[in-house]
Amino acid sequence: MEIAYLLNRFCDYSTFIRGYSPDTIIRYRQVVTYYCKTAEITDIEQITEKNVRDYFYFGREIKKWKASTFITKHKTLVVFFRWCITEGHMKTNFADDIETPRLEKRLPPKLTRKEALRLLETVYNFPYSYKFLRSRNHAIFATFIYAGLRKKELLNLKFTDIDLDNMSIFINQGKGSKDRILPICSKLADSLQRYLIDRKRLRKTCPEFFVSLNHNMGFTVNGLAHLVKKLRKSTDIKFTIHKLRHTFATLMIEGGCDIYSLSRMMGHSDIKTTTIYLAATAEHLRNQIKKHPLNII
Repeated sequence: MEIAYLLNRFCDYSTFIRGYSPDTIIRYRQVVTYYCKTAEITDIEQITEKNVRDYFYFGREIKKWKASTFITKHKTLVVFFRWCITEGHMKTNFADDIETPRLEKRLPPKLTRKEALRLLETVYNFPYSYKFLRSRNHAIFATFIYAGLRKKELLNLKFTDIDLDNMSIFINQGKGSKDRILPICSKLADSLQRYLIDRKRLRKTCPEFFVSLNHNMGFTVNGLAHLVKKLRKSTDIKFTIHKLRHTFATLMIEGGCDIYSLSRMMGHSDIKTTTIYLAATAEHLRNQIKKHPLNII
């Protein structure tokens, strides 16, 4: 039986029965399709332990996959093969016995407090052609830095998700299909309020919170990528949207936020994911070392 046909059925099962996100389904399709292309196979009967192992050796040695990439692709094939076995199309999961590399433990990349402030200052003082761009772009980057949203979460925000009266942001079905509510600090509230005034002035009525200048529609992935590229060039600060999320978490730890509250705000499923930020800031560790009982003698 053709793997392409089974992959379509597997993706339908993952979407409608398991409820996985579109991004997960895209990953499933990409990994399985690339495996078939690398192994030069089309039918499920052609899957062998050898060509599965060769696929991972090829990725690690030739494509120079990072450990995280290797592990992600391995998990994908394990899940797909497991489904094939359940459906009676395979008898052995050839990915089960393949060892995975140890995941590197790296500190999350972040901006310093000074760099974060300079970025926000540059966003606000940039020579825009329209006043609306100033307020919208500053509100976007203030939301990243003061609330730690993921890129997709920010672009998916609806107008009704922002509640300035109660100083909160509602994240509808963030990563892992989880809802959460984030508090809004005063600095972010001021920026969002300026943007809302300009949004109303331009009579933007689309449901998305952050909108396009020229059209009554939500701000796009490409529009955000273009804005990031422009600001990198203007500030000479090398950053990504996810780096701004790491910056938010690190600054919160430095400010004294407890790890449990930060985990809730970040939307992490496991608090262990959040604990990496404890080691990401020397300032936090300096404050903790002052608690050594012999230090006060």
